[in-house]
Amino acid sequence: MSIAAVKSGRPRRADRKLDSLDVTVLAGGPGAERRVSIQSGQAVEAALRRLGHRVELLDIGPDELSALDRPADVVFIALHGEFGEDGTVQAILEDRGIPYTGSRGPSSRLAMDKLAAKRRFEERGIPTPKYEFVDHRSIAGLESRFPVPAVVKPISSGSSVDTTIARTAGRLREAAADLVNRYGAALVEQYIRGPELTVGILGDEALPVCEIRTEREFYDYQAKYVDDATQYLFDLELPGEVLERVRRLALAAHQSLGCRVFSRVDCMLDGTTLAPYFLEVNTIPGFTSHSLVPKAAARRGISFDQLCQRILELSLSDS
Repeated sequence: MSIAAVKSGRPRRADRKLDSLDVTVLAGGPGAERRVSIQSGQAVEAALRRLGHRVELLDIGPDELSALDRPADVVFIALHGEFGEDGTVQAILEDRGIPYTGSRGPSSRLAMDKLAAKRRFEERGIPTPKYEFVDHRSIAGLESRFPVPAVVKPISSGSSVDTTIARTAGRLREAAADLVNRYGAALVEQYIRGPELTVGILGDEALPVCEIRTEREFYDYQAKYVDDATQYLFDLELPGEVLERVRRLALAAHQSLGCRVFSRVDCMLDGTTLAPYFLEVNTIPGFTSHSLVPKAAARRGISFDQLCQRILELSLSDS
């Protein structure tokens, strides 16, 4: 059956040959993570071409949707942050009846909203650091209510953009006021002292736990995408039951938000008690040379190309 022969512009699921698809890779976008998104998109494009798919890498934005006019069996979303990871482009694709990779729109919106996600974690018994929502009405007296050190971050953002560790009351007040003035609100979170861990999710499996070590104050944008000194460790000197609990709870966090196909779940491990505290779920994690889900998949014996193929297959099986 030809692509033109069906109303949606794509063959029915049963007619698709999963080893030879027309794939549009969306990358770039309008957000602060645009440069990284393009790198992710280029890596995915190259992998899918090596696998024999017909692929085109296209930019997209709220006012430029022509990329979606290209007939495709599936859209591989490599857009990080605003527009791509917040459910917006997913809603557009669903409205057009176009299959796409990753989590659905509602789950994407929920995961992107750190405040709503943490509330869902609490409802499901998934440990998360203590926190406070701050806006123009509630910022007064913050430094007397919330102990330092504390983490101050935007409600909806990725790649640790505009995140600060405030170690004094004055810095807490200053950082929170800055975000409230710029974004209208901020999330203030308890600082957990200990290893920073991340767990990739693929299908219904939690991939091996990875510890992130950086010479910077924390795993910020520079450490994520620029600094080659950042270490990603899988041979961890932690009790097996601790690692298993982290994996089990990471999968529960992914599922609690209704996510599908793949994600990356970030948590902090208390260095004294070894108790994990879950921070967030990233529904479109990176696909760059520094990115963590590809590293975890490789540890599991899944190559980068196989990971991209698996994401396509899982997404189409649920489309």
